[in-house]
Amino acid sequence: MTKTICTLLTALFLISCSKDSAEPEQNPDSAETMYFPPLTGTVWETKSIADLKWNQNAVQPLLDYLELKHSKSFIILVNGRIVLENYFNGHSASTNWYWASAGKTLTSTVTGIAQQENLLNINNKVSQYLGTGWTSETLAQENLITCKHLLTMTSGLDDSTDDVDPASLKYKADAGTRWAYHNVYVELQDVVAKASGQTWGNYFNAKLRDKIGMNGTWVQLGVNSVYTSTTRSMARFGLLMLNKGKWENNIILNEAYFNEATTTSQNINLGYGYLWWLNGKSSYHLPQSQLTFQGSIIPTGPSDMFMALGKNDQKIYVIPSKNMVVIRMGDAADDENLALSDFDKVLWEKISALYK
Repeated sequence: MTKTICTLLTALFLISCSKDSAEPEQNPDSAETMYFPPLTGTVWETKSIADLKWNQNAVQPLLDYLELKHSKSFIILVNGRIVLENYFNGHSASTNWYWASAGKTLTSTVTGIAQQENLLNINNKVSQYLGTGWTSETLAQENLITCKHLLTMTSGLDDSTDDVDPASLKYKADAGTRWAYHNVYVELQDVVAKASGQTWGNYFNAKLRDKIGMNGTWVQLGVNSVYTSTTRSMARFGLLMLNKGKWENNIILNEAYFNEATTTSQNINLGYGYLWWLNGKSSYHLPQSQLTFQGSIIPTGPSDMFMALGKNDQKIYVIPSKNMVVIRMGDAADDENLALSDFDKVLWEKISALYK
């Protein structure tokens, strides 16, 4: 009799253990695989608001706000799948639009790719690739400027003009001692071209664009090199960065450089990496200002978010903790701006209402 009871108790214990160990499988979303759309065609998996258990009632207020604020397109990806994709004011999925300064992150990424191919080293001085005299500084001052200073906006060059001809690139401070948002970063495209022996466009297309199925092209607008593409192409780039530089199992950008690019890169502007903006830091600087602002860049947004921000509210927001990418393209939400505006703050109040 005792033996029978023991056998029954053992059986019940094993059943109980089996049920406990199976419980995590009841929440498949928590371990959902990252999805990558095919390199060609228009197929892209979706995920519904209901599947995510988000708040359906928060969707329309978000879309109304986006339309009110002159948006042309908006996408949210979770684990690579499209949750929201909306177009406004005559824009469509096949229409190209400019990235403005959000495209700086493309230059940062391709610079990292060139480094991992041993074509350049970001710690080397810029003149090693462009030759001396690319600025109007003295040779000693110019030789202080490394590629990393261009990536971090700490070249020390005068930021009162966006022109990048040598006569306009004047000394303001020693490299590494001053943060200022400046168009001189574009010299990195020439560095990559010289180091690779290819045109910037050809190297960019072969090493980044075509490997993740983007469309788009670089356009020269005055002194600015501006990328234009569809909104989904911008989302593809955001997805690559959410996945730390990997597209499926292919390493496009190595993780070591990705980590450097998306963390504080110098001790002046804590909210800046390698041409990426970083949320959740204790302080930050803004374009055309030497003031230090306390707190997070977008206090309503996730603290681990890193961002590509362009003129007139072109946005790539990458949120690792939520496996989420958010894209916004369009005209300026309010007044013309270089990167940040009050729009970011309100937009994130409305986005976070979806999942809180």
